[in-house]
Amino acid sequence: MVYEQVLSSRKKTVGTKQTLKTLRTVERDGVKAVYIAQDADKRVVEPIFHMCSAKGVPVIEVDSMLLLGRACGIEVGCAAAAVIE
Repeated sequence: MVYEQVLSSRKKTVGTKQTLKTLRTVERDGVKAVYIAQDADKRVVEPIFHMCSAKGVPVIEVDSMLLLGRACGIEVGCAAAAVIE
């Protein structure tokens, strides 16, 4: 899948807390895209959706947490990841 290539070859944050922290601290142009797993708990990823919307950062949904985690190079699932410059 395309997102696997993007996430494996770029600088990124992995996980909900790190993604939120990055969105709060990095300028708008510094975050290129945020990936969110469709099976993630909505109350966990909702703040990320809101912050991405406010900053104009594109959100790309991925089928599952496990696939997103593997695309990021970890053996466990993750709810969110961000590609940063």
